[in-house]
Amino acid sequence: MRSKYVLWGLRIAGAGLLAASAAIHLDLYVTGYRSIPTIGWLFLLQVIVAFALALAVLIVPLVPLKRPSADAVDAGVAAAAAGFALATLGGYLLSLWVGLFGFKEVRTTAGTVAGILEIAAFAALATLAALLAVGVLPTPWVERLRKAAVPGVAVVSIAALAVLGGSVAAASGTPSSPVTAEGRAPLSTTTIGGVTVLTNASGHTLYWFAPDTPGKSACYGTCAAYWPPVFGLPAASSPGVVTAKLGTIRRTDGTLQATYSGHPLYTYIGDTAPGQASGNNINLNGGLWHVVPTGG
Repeated sequence: MRSKYVLWGLRIAGAGLLAASAAIHLDLYVTGYRSIPTIGWLFLLQVIVAFALALAVLIVPLVPLKRPSADAVDAGVAAAAAGFALATLGGYLLSLWVGLFGFKEVRTTAGTVAGILEIAAFAALATLAALLAVGVLPTPWVERLRKAAVPGVAVVSIAALAVLGGSVAAASGTPSSPVTAEGRAPLSTTTIGGVTVLTNASGHTLYWFAPDTPGKSACYGTCAAYWPPVFGLPAASSPGVVTAKLGTIRRTDGTLQATYSGHPLYTYIGDTAPGQASGNNINLNGGLWHVVPTGG
């Protein structure tokens, strides 16, 4: 099992899977996560570390070191990369379950795919680390490790996959609305950056989506999970809201979505408290998002 072909196969697979997961996180960071407080820079840090570890897994065996030191360093790097892949998955699961730093993740295809890649990366890299360690450990431990390594990695990987599947199945995705035709969506205002903008009843900033048309929303599926529509008949709850600009559209599921100046309205899950506008002018889910000036 310690043939160079097996080791390099595991090495290339593990590094490639870890880099692929990092690429998904980089795309998420660039297309919107960078605007989320704390979570944004953590995403960037995760991407940098993942790419660095993937590169290290490939480069370390090429560094001229004497054995067993070479195997020890190689095994350590592989183990660190495997642990990092599992830790990244753990962070995603925590954000699904209870939220992290005030941000609660929603079920998305990108998140699910990244999680699967992280589990596969862990399996390949942990197996690589175990096989490399065989050449480093004292003789009495070698046979024990040889017998336990692959089954142990398999058990952890299967358990992680089961937890991921259950978490994704239980997590919220596209929001549903119990709002009836008689439901109301009170709208108010706040001042952000010297501009008076529209908010919902709880003070959270509202947005409009550039790809929308006056009579139709372009935000469904994952998009609507990150940008929950404002459901119901809009009603002015502060003097700054111009009643004549209020309206509604009918979404594809039959629910009413509030509009202002013809723009369907949304909140943003990246705004964790009233007065924030972290979604303003970002490009996410297929287009640009903007706050809604009450005079516009």
